[in-house]
Formats: sequence, C-alpha cells, structure tokens
Amino acid sequence: MAEPPAVRQTIVQLLSHMRDGKEIREYLHRFSRLDQARFAVVKVGGAIIRDDLEALAAALAFLQTVGLAPVVVHGGGPQIDEALAAAGVETEKRDGLRVTPPEALAVVRKTLTEANLALVEAIRAAGGTAAAIPQGVFEAVLKEEARYGRVGEPSGVRLEMVAAAARGGETPILACLGETAAGVLVNVNADAAVRALVHALQPYKVVFLTETGGLLDADGDVISTVNLATDYESLMRSDWVSGGMRLKLEEIKRLLDDLPLSSSVSITRPEELARELFTHAGAGTLVRMGERIIQSSDKAELDIARLDALVTEAFGRRPVKGYWDALALDRAIVTENYRAAAIVTRLDGAAYLDKFAVLDAARGEGLARAVWRKLVGYAPRLYWRSRVENPVNAFYWEECDGAAKDEEWIVFWRGEDDLSRIPEMTKRILALPPTLEAR
Repeated sequence: MAEPPAVRQTIVQLLSHMRDGKEIREYLHRFSRLDQARFAVVKVGGAIIRDDLEALAAALAFLQTVGLAPVVVHGGGPQIDEALAAAGVETEKRDGLRVTPPEALAVVRKTLTEANLALVEAIRAAGGTAAAIPQGVFEAVLKEEARYGRVGEPSGVRLEMVAAAARGGETPILACLGETAAGVLVNVNADAAVRALVHALQPYKVVFLTETGGLLDADGDVISTVNLATDYESLMRSDWVSGGMRLKLEEIKRLLDDLPLSSSVSITRPEELARELFTHAGAGTLVRMGERIIQSSDKAELDIARLDALVTEAFGRRPVKGYWDALALDRAIVTENYRAAAIVTRLDGAAYLDKFAVLDAARGEGLARAVWRKLVGYAPRLYWRSRVENPVNAFYWEECDGAAKDEEWIVFWRGEDDLSRIPEMTKRILALPPTLEAR
C-alpha cells in the first residue's frame, strides 16, 4: 500500500532535521524499551481536529510505521460550542469548566463521539490504525452538580481497552467522557482527563498539540525549553505570563510533579510531532522538571572528579594530564547531577568557553540550553572554538555572531562590540594547545 502524501511529507520533514541517523536510533532505542501503552500521552484540542486533522493523522500514522502508538486524549470545545448553539442550549463556563446541564450532555456526548470517529478515520486514511474509545476509560465523581451540572472529576482510569489497543499496534483515541460509580455519564475537562491518565500510566512523554506550537515569550516567540527547577518561579513572576499560559504552566508542573525525572511535557503543532519526539533540538516547547544549576568561580566548590567524568564521556576523550590543576577557572556552570556543564576561562579580558559538555543521555532534556542560557547571561561577550567535525556546530552556528576557521578548528564569537579585536583573538584561540588527549 502506497503511503498517503501527508505521511510522506511527515517523514521527509523528520529526515530533513536529522544530522545523521544517530538521533533517531537513540530515541527509538529508548522508546522500544517501554511498554507501548507508556510511550506517550498526547492531548489534542478540538480546534486541532477541526483545523489540522490531516497533519495530526499523518503524524500519528507515521509513529506507527516505527512501532510506536501513543495514547491520544482529545477534547472538542469549538465543536461542542457550535452544536450547543444549534440545539439552542446556552454555553456557560465557570472556573474554566463548561457547565453541562442534563439537556446539554447528549449534545456533548454526540459531538465528542463524532470528533473521536473523525480522528480514527483520518488516521486510517493516512495508512495507520486506531481504536475509537469515546467512553469507558475515565471513572469520575460528580463535582458540585448544582454549580457545574454533569461535570465529573476523574477518580480512576480503566486501562483495559487502552492496553488492548496498544498491544494490537493501534493508537487508542480517547474522548473526555467519564462515568460515575452509579453509571451516570459526565463531561470531564480535558486537562483533568490527561492528568488522571498520566498518573495511571506514568508515560515517558506527554505532548500537548496546540495551534500556537508552544509556550510564547513576551515577544510572541516560542520558548524552546523550560527547566522548571530553574525557570518556574521567574516565569510565574513575569508580567507577560498570564491567563492561559499561566494555567498551562501550573498544569504542566502538576503533571511533572507526579512523574519520574526522565519524563517531559512537549508543546508543539501536529506537523512537528515527529521532530519533537525524535530530535534533540525538537520543535515547540520542551518542559522538564530539570535540575538546579550550580555556578561557581572556585574550583574547590566543584566535584572535579565528576566534572572530569562528564567531559570524558561527552567528548569520548580524557582531558590532558594536569588540565584541571592548570585550569584558571573564571566560571563553572554545572547541573546539580553533573550531566551538563560550561567551563569558562578568561582570554585577554574576554570570556572564553573552554568546555561545553553534555552527556548523550541528557540530550533532548533541555539541560544543554538551560546551561547555555546561564552562560550567555553571565558572559554576553564570549569566544569559543570547536573542531570542524563536531556535530554540535549546527547549534553553535545558530548562537554565534560570527566565526572563522582553519582546517582543524572553528572559532566562534558572540557579543563582541569591537570588531577590531576579532582577528587577534581568533589567532590566539587557534594557537591554543589541545586540552583533550588524542584519539
């Protein structure tokens, strides 16, 4: 069977972001070790089903071609609004929840079931397989019925149908409908449904598919990574973090508080789903609990043995003999578990990045970018060098203001306000002796 054009486009887009096959092999190896029902939970808003169904279906069908089937939970807000209006039922929200009187529940059920089946059929049309599960998963208790109507708070999750679909290689598609112990059907908020499912499954990845494609900063640009251990408090104090973004951050923190440190939440668009899952750079916003970042200018405050092990593993070579004793440290920026670090010295009054080391196992967790942000905050004028074959150079080219190279090295710089200094600095940096043992 020929692949539909949307699936081919998704695969081409994914491969275009692969610098080599190492990244996709690494992530497939990670994911293949998981119970398939625990691979990922993907939350899809009703607006995505309405406006971007083909891209969503293509992305989910592509994941099946590499043996992965996330659990999908969807809402249907815009569709329900339209259906209720057509039925002459007024839409009312209280505390962010849709008030659902008994006469509205039949409309909600019908609309969510239609959205569920539309997504299942679109996945099948894209060459994948999916299981429609519009209800029967979420156990619930009624919230204040006098205030919210037939709205339920999840009290448990029945995973039998989800597990059966996953075992069969199908993508389970869940709507946000719950049932009380007495068999009363209730409307369940999508975020609450995802939180209950995540608590039950403890997945490796949690993905929110949105129209914005990520959390946006004060300028409206997507924030690539959020390390909650270091960023959460400052973000929540920012005056530009308000409304939906504030609620989203609070919800994500609640989710990650209940998951292993290796878990993450990604916010992206459907067409970027494969890239977000399979590349270190990702697409959209990656949120992790992360690690605290230590900064010090005193080698005595650092665990040099762990730094040495980090550099050795990251570069595949040990530092030259006497490197740490001779190091004139200006600033070390290190994650608390010594999984990523920047080592800064001084060269003619400018900050020189002597080492930027990240463990392979930590790539894709946002630690590298968290350290980098601290680094450029500390040293807005910065020089560094990298071997010409270093695969990290693509990142360095994005971050630098300029570069010069010879046959062995590339010298990068950023924030230099006196361009006349660059030639001499470049010459000095190229002449520096190697700091790692030869292969």
